[in-house]
Amino acid sequence: MEATGYVTLTRQSGLMREMQVVANNIANSATNGFRREGVIFSEYVRRAGEAPSLSMALGGTRQIDLAEGGLVQTGGQFDFAIRGEGFFLLQTPDGDRLTRAGAFTPGADGSLATANGDRLLDAGGAPVVLPPGARQVMLGRDGTLTADGAPVARIGLWLPEDPLTLRHDAGTLFSAGQTAPAEGADLVQGALEESNVDPVTEVARMIEVQRAYEMGQSFLDREDERMRGMIRTIGE
Repeated sequence: MEATGYVTLTRQSGLMREMQVVANNIANSATNGFRREGVIFSEYVRRAGEAPSLSMALGGTRQIDLAEGGLVQTGGQFDFAIRGEGFFLLQTPDGDRLTRAGAFTPGADGSLATANGDRLLDAGGAPVVLPPGARQVMLGRDGTLTADGAPVARIGLWLPEDPLTLRHDAGTLFSAGQTAPAEGADLVQGALEESNVDPVTEVARMIEVQRAYEMGQSFLDREDERMRGMIRTIGE
């Protein structure tokens, strides 16, 4: 395969990754707390012996869109939403993870957890546990949680110390390196944050990526036919 073929293949590979990311965005457009992702293309230049260098397009880096989603009022006593920067910190079997999805349920031991059983952590990194028989649970804007008028815990909000370490694990969970307390954010009780995906924009982007991929495939088909024709001519 000639250099032009390799260059086109690297571009096609990046476009395929972008199509997968866009499809995942669309699939999660109604998932509370989901964060839209994009693909960053970069240029990779390589020397090719005495020939001119090759410039290849690489699309292997994902970018997380941290723009806030809208709020939907649920009235749920244990539905929490964040206004501003920051993430909830969860205790999962794979280690601590960050999330913006704030739908929690008290477990048998009183600890607040997600539907998957991941426990919500407070500002000190300990599980948030409600006292037995707690009826009226209130959440303050600063994260202070009270049960029947008595303070129980202060829910922590966190940010990665290095934003570049933030990685999308699965669903609405994110991993990061070192985290630090987030400042200036407010918590809202009885509401959930919607996905920040705009389905119309994503569908338009999907069409654009598909057309770009088809153009690249058409070029590869023409190159293949040209090389076959050259081989047939030499064979004669």
